Amino acid sequence: MSKSMINFNYTKEKRIAWIVTGKQAKPILSRYLGRDIDLRLVFFMIGVESERYGALGMRIDRVINNNVVSAVEENGTEVVVMGKGVGFQMRHGMTIPEEQIEKVFRLDNPSSMDQFKNLVASLPPERLQISTEVIQYAKGVLNKKLSPNIYLTLTDHINFAIERFQDHMLFGNPLLREVRAFYKEEYMIGTFALDLIERRLGIAFPVDEAASIALHIVNAEYNTKMRDTIDITRIIQDVLDLVREYFQMELDETSLSYERLITHLRFLAQRIYTSETIDDDTGVSEFPGMIEQIYPEEYQCSRKVKEYIEKTYGHQVSEEEVAYLAVHLKRVRTQKGE
Repeated sequence: MSKSMINFNYTKEKRIAWIVTGKQAKPILSRYLGRDIDLRLVFFMIGVESERYGALGMRIDRVINNNVVSAVEENGTEVVVMGKGVGFQMRHGMTIPEEQIEKVFRLDNPSSMDQFKNLVASLPPERLQISTEVIQYAKGVLNKKLSPNIYLTLTDHINFAIERFQDHMLFGNPLLREVRAFYKEEYMIGTFALDLIERRLGIAFPVDEAASIALHIVNAEYNTKMRDTIDITRIIQDVLDLVREYFQMELDETSLSYERLITHLRFLAQRIYTSETIDDDTGVSEFPGMIEQIYPEEYQCSRKVKEYIEKTYGHQVSEEEVAYLAVHLKRVRTQKGE
């Protein structure tokens, strides 16, 4: 929303927020607005309204509860629909009134959809609502598409975390420090979720839970498994430790070059786990050799990183990856205190 305006128009009869992006303006209906508006929720409200308007012509397949139903769209796609009273006195085959639709859940495959329906059927409705709001907030903050399966994985996680809390079973997150450092936006989303849970349910989780929620968001960003996301996080930390030891130096974590290095390592680790490679659109196949000559120390450190990743995690690292990492290491060594 860097080039957007948010205008709030209050009258006695109605309260409407207009979200203006480029040349388009979109109203947010009054039911989403209170007298005191938390601006962090503007992203959430945009997402809810846009998804709501895309949900027409749906017929009920099964009523899960008064506020959630399983439905079929006109094209035959199975979805789950949430809305206040959307399932009240409704039966199979009935058309869902458009004005009752607040959220439509579309997942990647029938198996995930079946799991989601079973989860929702046994879930207190406020937990599904919290998960939905967190995901919409995440979409706005990150400004990128998330895997639809996040509705299943995050909702299940939040529900299980609440059950553990009620049973006095709290666990620390060994990756808390790394998540805070490497996934700052995702961690902020995690803290937003904890604040929302405390305000709605009166449950105050430790910050470790914000890190756990952040990892689920990262999963949805890169469409990876939790195990792979944890390994990616550990790879980043291992590489940083290796760099510190190799050059016998501390890294300036406040510098722009350090932030760029972290971003590069995130994408490097992601490419390793998705078997993607860097496309050399310059046509210069000698690039790794050039970098080795220009930055010999950084290149040798990069090769140590390559050897470590291949030995420890069993994933190949290309020479192009080695060269690009060397460039970032040079920046970190020469640009401090930016």
